[in-house]
Amino acid sequence: MSKSLRWLFCFFFAALLPAMILRDFTPSNELRYLSIADEAIRDGHLFAFTSHGAPYADKPPLYLWIVMAGKLLFGSHCMGFLALFSFFPALVILRTMDRWVRSVLDERARIAGVTMTMTSGLFLGLAVFLRMDMLMCMFIVLSLHAFWRLYSGEGSSRRAAILFPLYAFLALFTKGPVGLLVPLLSTVVFLVVQRQWRQIGRYWGWRTWGILLAGCAVWFTAVWAEGGTEYLDNLLFHQTLDRAVDAFHHKAPFYFYGVSVWYSLAPWSLFLAVVFAAAWRQRVRLGELERFFLSVALSTFVMLSLFSSKLAVYLAPAFPFVVYAAVLLFARVRVNGWMRAALALPAVIWTLALPAVAVVASMPATAFVANGWCFAAGALLSAGGVATLWLLFRRRDLYRSVLALAGGLLCALFVGGFALPRFNGLLGYGKLCRVAMEVAAEQPDFTGYYVWKVRRPENMDVYLGEPITEISVEEALAGQAAGGVLMLSERKLRHDENMQRFVAGLAFTRSVDGYLVCSLPAVAETADSSQETMPTLP
Repeated sequence: MSKSLRWLFCFFFAALLPAMILRDFTPSNELRYLSIADEAIRDGHLFAFTSHGAPYADKPPLYLWIVMAGKLLFGSHCMGFLALFSFFPALVILRTMDRWVRSVLDERARIAGVTMTMTSGLFLGLAVFLRMDMLMCMFIVLSLHAFWRLYSGEGSSRRAAILFPLYAFLALFTKGPVGLLVPLLSTVVFLVVQRQWRQIGRYWGWRTWGILLAGCAVWFTAVWAEGGTEYLDNLLFHQTLDRAVDAFHHKAPFYFYGVSVWYSLAPWSLFLAVVFAAAWRQRVRLGELERFFLSVALSTFVMLSLFSSKLAVYLAPAFPFVVYAAVLLFARVRVNGWMRAALALPAVIWTLALPAVAVVASMPATAFVANGWCFAAGALLSAGGVATLWLLFRRRDLYRSVLALAGGLLCALFVGGFALPRFNGLLGYGKLCRVAMEVAAEQPDFTGYYVWKVRRPENMDVYLGEPITEISVEEALAGQAAGGVLMLSERKLRHDENMQRFVAGLAFTRSVDGYLVCSLPAVAETADSSQETMPTLP
């Protein structure tokens, strides 16, 4: 790896470091994984997981093992540690793709490929957030790279023949069937395109299937021994076939990825599309590597579009191959004005970042943005946009324009990341739960934690260490939460007069970033409304 790429990777790490260590866990997925891991540690489970007592067969165990290991190692869930298992897989993907094209691209084009991949919207997000998708993508890329080495005769064929199915199994063991289907389908499609379909058995022969089936046999036997037949059936059929045919989660129309791919690859999506169009119009003849990258990207796109369950993040395995296919083609096409315009558009948006921050900060509902870190981030993003436009139209250097556009984004992320502690109350439940525990510690006859109309509250047990009970207005009025601590949304409270009267009669409430934490009396009757301390709701 060149010195320039080493510095680029260090810059990438520095840009994301504040977000990796300063932010709170998000309620939707991150907090759920932590709660499941805590439950598995308490119950001594390694293969058959539960979420608040209900079977959780949605995901294979590898990523949850990492979460469990972090808890056992540090005694609590450490954001910095867990974020590394999103960031390091991203680095491995970038390093592998760079090695893949090293013999056919010069260093300037390789740096552009790495830069565009690492700053594509969804790839950048997955390098920070705690999900198993980036880990699965890493194993898919490694598996396909091993296939290519086997196909092209590079390196040891014996080693590649073992690594190819081994990485495919690890992808399956990380996220599920897509981890296996992407290598299977894309390699078969490529061989058909190459008119070498008779060679399919060479790559998907007894050795490949033997390694895959052996791994699955050990895994499924352990699942059956720990969770029984019902859990195994849930894992193998309900969470695979049912989701693919008639999804019970994330159901979307077949054209979903045709829309999501544009923002998932932003700010480069329009530029990539223009490069592909230019290659088609200029009748650029595709080489084997370009055919393979496009086979991976297109077959993955079609396959996932046919599945019923869809999320933008599911298409992530295709993104590195889309970007690098375009980079390979860009090195061989004639540059035109459309390419400059496709980079100029996001650059203009970048230049408007500082004025946009000023406008948003002036609004009462978003006044929390009015801090030095956000303004500095906006200024850096605007500077990156101006530099990109200057390089595009004065120096007419597209490669440096790509670096300027990405550099402005990464610098803004680095500086803006230091503002995250101010926003953590809006991002997660850590601050809310800390206040709730403080209130509970002062409650003489504390009976438990209760919530009213709070999104995904069940996983607050990661912070609170005990179950959380959701209650209705009727239950609160009936005193069923007496002696407890109640957490509720101020926004939802504005639309419920009965709950407003109930909270107004309480002797003690605290406001925490859009939530209220209320101390409930130990008897059914609430305190006299004259003792109201609830903040005035606008």
